[in-house]
Amino acid sequence: MPSENPKTLQGTRMSNHVELKNVTKRFGAQKAVNQVNLVLKAGESVGLAGHNGAGKSTLIKLILGLITPSEGEVMLLGEQTGSKAGAPVRSQIGYLPETVALHPSLTGLETLAFYAKLKKQPLTKNQELLERVGILQAAGRRVGTYSKGMRQRLALAQALLGEPKVLLFDEPTTGLDPASRQMFYEVVRELNGKGATVLLSTHALAELDGHTDRIVVMRNGVKAADGSMGELHIQSGLPLTVKARLRDGRALSDRWDTSDGLNFRAQCKAEERMNLLAELGSLSGLEYLDIHTPTLDEMYAEFLKREDK
Repeated sequence: MPSENPKTLQGTRMSNHVELKNVTKRFGAQKAVNQVNLVLKAGESVGLAGHNGAGKSTLIKLILGLITPSEGEVMLLGEQTGSKAGAPVRSQIGYLPETVALHPSLTGLETLAFYAKLKKQPLTKNQELLERVGILQAAGRRVGTYSKGMRQRLALAQALLGEPKVLLFDEPTTGLDPASRQMFYEVVRELNGKGATVLLSTHALAELDGHTDRIVVMRNGVKAADGSMGELHIQSGLPLTVKARLRDGRALSDRWDTSDGLNFRAQCKAEERMNLLAELGSLSGLEYLDIHTPTLDEMYAEFLKREDK
């Protein structure tokens, strides 16, 4: 059997910006995180979904190195978190907490300068960062006069200081209007394009669709599901619904319900959709076609229901 190429193995490890291996974190008798395995790759955007107490915040704190696992190992950019060697690596993390505490007496520019000095970053790009998040015009105003959305934009700017390789966002779009949310996800796409890893923890599940490569569902400290929207759909087992109206009446298989021979409705598993659609024949014979796939909210509810059982 041929041996693995060491360079290939090294490249694989380096492309995994974050790795959790059989990680458990106990607080007293309670397991906040239980035997979690998770890999976040370079250039990947991953959504983290789960209700309060599911273990999302604990996972983020473990990756940040603020707490250490009771069992298992957390690797960040090839270094074990919590170790002395991990200290300089942590400077390559950007973090946006759910609750942002900014000093109201400082201006936006002074606030960013404060964080830049903490991160040992030059101040030369601070104005560019404020422009990037859309609040350069308010750079000289005191933060106490900012709206909630403006404070969130400023907090995002501090997370981007130093062009970090790993970014952890906890409820990042809270307080943002639709235009600001669009700006935020444009920034995420730009970061991914530069090879950065982004982890998004949010309750706004509908927002994750189309903005992440994968979604990880947490439930009571356990990883209940992990995959792309299509993969989660298959994992959930929920059916998709197809509605069609034919131009001319004809019979279809027993899988289809109809009252008039023109309007049809059927349900099937995700992996069976192409076979079902093939029964409709050519598109030229259709007047109307609608395919409804379960939303992430529906899939999430199904995963939680299973865990309850």
